[in-house]
Amino acid sequence: MTEHHRPTPIDFAVDAEGRPAIQRYTANERSNHWLTAISFVLLALSGLALFHPSMFWLTNLFGGGPWTRILHPFIGVVMFLSFTVLALRFWHHNFLDKNDIQWLKQPGDMLANQEHKLPPVGKYNAGQKILFWVLLGSMLGLLLTGIVMWRAYFSHLFGIDIIRVASLLHAFFGFVMIFSIVFHVYAAFWVKGSIKAMTRGTVSYAWAKRNHRLWHDEIVAREQRLAAQRQQRTSS
Repeated sequence: MTEHHRPTPIDFAVDAEGRPAIQRYTANERSNHWLTAISFVLLALSGLALFHPSMFWLTNLFGGGPWTRILHPFIGVVMFLSFTVLALRFWHHNFLDKNDIQWLKQPGDMLANQEHKLPPVGKYNAGQKILFWVLLGSMLGLLLTGIVMWRAYFSHLFGIDIIRVASLLHAFFGFVMIFSIVFHVYAAFWVKGSIKAMTRGTVSYAWAKRNHRLWHDEIVAREQRLAAQRQQRTSS
């Protein structure tokens, strides 16, 4: 995008320094993301505290063992509801296409930061899309098994064998979730500029073009149409 066609800060999004930027996430989307993230941290800590005696000391963060057992499922409900809103916002961006398949076939170029050798991708790359569906599946698994295990309200409806199986599956989905989020955080630091997108909401045009070329081109085309329409209204 040439300087002649680049939108001015008054017309479109700007970063914290006032430079032209692309809005990647709105304030509501970022708040939704951070509510989910905070809920996950609390849920992971309380879940690990209840998982094994060696980690029971973590219950001190929640006021002791009884309070940890009480709060854990309620925090889980908050995280599930928050993630559901997040999923409804972004699910349509997370279907794999032929470029994503080719992207997955070039892990060497991806790890070497050779973006110019990778096929162009949309708002999310193949790794992010797969992570989305893994998190969604894990979240559903945690919800269903958690309901079976929730002694105060539901566990009396199920036999002991079902509760034991649910406990094992709950731990499995929990560890999948934890490792997936660790990978997600690592990838966010790996790709410079990703953290800024979720804290400030904007990314530079160069970042978008380098990492998400199809999304960049879509945004630029829309901005050029809006600029042309505005100029036409002004001239008329």
